[in-house]
Amino acid sequence: MAQLLEGVRVLDLTNVLAGPFCCYQLAVLGAEVIKVETPGSGDLARQLGADADLNEQRMGASFLAQNAGKRSVTLNLKHPRGKEAFLRLVATADALVENFRPGVMDRLGLGYAALTEIRPDLVYCAISGFGQDGPLAANPAYDQIIQGLSGVMSVTGSPHTAPLRVGYPVCDTMGGITAAFAVAAALFRRARTGAGEFIDVSMLEATLVAMGWAVSNWLIAGVRPTPMGNENVSAAPSGAFRTGRGLLNIAANKQEQFEALCRLVGRTELIADLRFVGREERKLNRYELKTELELALAQKSAAEWAPELNAHGVPAGAVLSVPEVLEHPQVIERGLIKRFQRAPGVDRELSVVRAGFRLGHGDPAPASPPPALGADTERVLGELGYAADDIAALRREHAI
Repeated sequence: MAQLLEGVRVLDLTNVLAGPFCCYQLAVLGAEVIKVETPGSGDLARQLGADADLNEQRMGASFLAQNAGKRSVTLNLKHPRGKEAFLRLVATADALVENFRPGVMDRLGLGYAALTEIRPDLVYCAISGFGQDGPLAANPAYDQIIQGLSGVMSVTGSPHTAPLRVGYPVCDTMGGITAAFAVAAALFRRARTGAGEFIDVSMLEATLVAMGWAVSNWLIAGVRPTPMGNENVSAAPSGAFRTGRGLLNIAANKQEQFEALCRLVGRTELIADLRFVGREERKLNRYELKTELELALAQKSAAEWAPELNAHGVPAGAVLSVPEVLEHPQVIERGLIKRFQRAPGVDRELSVVRAGFRLGHGDPAPASPPPALGADTERVLGELGYAADDIAALRREHAI
């Protein structure tokens, strides 16, 4: 069966993470994503990652992670003939995603208004740190900056360590996934009405929306969010607990789960203890309760406790490292990892993550490995009607 976005052509003019992650989601769902890159350098992420050799080959791990399933075309958008080729490409596109600072595309003469003269029904998505307007709109923005400004760092860590950065680029990721959702929704309406759209994605706003209770507790209840380390602000016992070996996350958020936990660890007297008898009492005395439970949990390891607690309806799971979870039977059986035996510029098998969901008619996955810089330039230009001599001339003029 056809993939969900099969037949959709997306132009990816993005760099590093938020934009490329957005377009990767679209590619995984079957869209034809053409990555338009600067000749000679391309996406900065091609030079980023933990493997210096891959960075040297312009195939850095950061690039490989979110560019499978795409085609790469190098166009000099500041050159008149490079711009002409780009406009021909726009005429064939359904959507375009860019993450330049606001105003950059307009200064190139390639902003939304100009492009809709060529493709009136274009879905145009602009991702930026702060959105297209407002007092911070022109500021440069990376994930670290947004984490600080959004309040994410203020609620991450313990009272002794906060403010603390989340250990992965969560704001870039939320910006990218928000953009992908918005593009897909706009494409759905376009299929029904023929109308294009301009989408303005702010990483700051996408992050605030994703913060959920941390924001709503302040907006609605007037309670200022505070860092609580591994504790869950909404319930107790709910957090990370020391065991005989390893940390164990337990989320006994319901009364019956709390009572089952007490019985399983051999501390039934805690059920009737006035400090812990109700939900609010447990929240007020969470650290006393944690001390009591950790004394009992010391009898076994996290790996032993987790299946026992889960079998009796108490949500629990060991705290794992990234390598450990990627080797977990649950992840392996679900087929989250897509492997390519060969990839350009990569001297080993390449593994990337697929979509975070599965489909009844076939699981989403990138159709091809990440492309070498400019690997598809000549073929795509040929599809646009350029003859071999024309392409050679564009190359001599450094337009491609």
